[in-house]
Amino acid sequence: MKIGFNLLLWTTHVTDADTVVLEQLKAAGYDGVEVPVFEGDEAHYAALGSRLDGLGLDRTAVAIVQDEARNPISGDRACRRAGVDYLKWLVDCSAALGAEVLCGPFYQPLGVFSGSGPTDAEWDRIVAAHTEMAAHAAGSGLTIAVEPLNRFECYALNTAERAAALARAVGSDNYGYLYDTFHANIEEKDPVGVIAETAGQMAHVHISENDRGTPGRGHIDFQATFDALRRAGYDGWLTVEAFGHALPDIAAATKVWRPLFDSEAQVFTEAIALVRGGWMASEAHA
Repeated sequence: MKIGFNLLLWTTHVTDADTVVLEQLKAAGYDGVEVPVFEGDEAHYAALGSRLDGLGLDRTAVAIVQDEARNPISGDRACRRAGVDYLKWLVDCSAALGAEVLCGPFYQPLGVFSGSGPTDAEWDRIVAAHTEMAAHAAGSGLTIAVEPLNRFECYALNTAERAAALARAVGSDNYGYLYDTFHANIEEKDPVGVIAETAGQMAHVHISENDRGTPGRGHIDFQATFDALRRAGYDGWLTVEAFGHALPDIAAATKVWRPLFDSEAQVFTEAIALVRGGWMASEAHA
């Protein structure tokens, strides 16, 4: 098991200006960081990977579909093709970074709704696009982890059950789904029980409080979550994800309008204590 921290708390594009944050996370005891792949090129991410190596930080990557022009489930053929090309670009940048996992809701633009769930045609388009994405990542050492989001952020993929079904439909060893405690708290009738039901397709985990603030200061039952992950045999990344309102675009996407914590340092220091202590305690419960 590795403990990571998602850098979207500070930035959508990691540069040398973020070195102090990276050093603080390393000093706090994190094994690695989750790097946003929103812009830039392979050379940028290769250089960033070298800097992270120098700091002793492993990494995963996180990405979204940013616009309708690159929507893999669009009814427009050209947009779908651009969407698949974009997914391949995400893979290439993440591989250049040296990321172990590329995760995120990269199946539709955030905050776009059709008024219903995905049609059969849209589902087939997700499967086709992500099958091509997984094939492109083959041999790179990169695992793809698709993230179901709650119904207030997207409509195409909302539950662990459907995400696990998508992973089975794609059928690649390097493709699974991301279990996120925040989204599961909204969408799952049994947020902890669904872990055992979908563990075979689980490739990544986000540790996120019910209000997106400091893990452990809300009502998510993290100990029960750690226990269930242990029992299911999960031994991958536990990556902390929290959001503030300092980045307008991210605040708008995550609907964060008010302060959720006293400081970023509070979030990452309390979170690693929670995860490390909870995981150690779960060994006795498994």
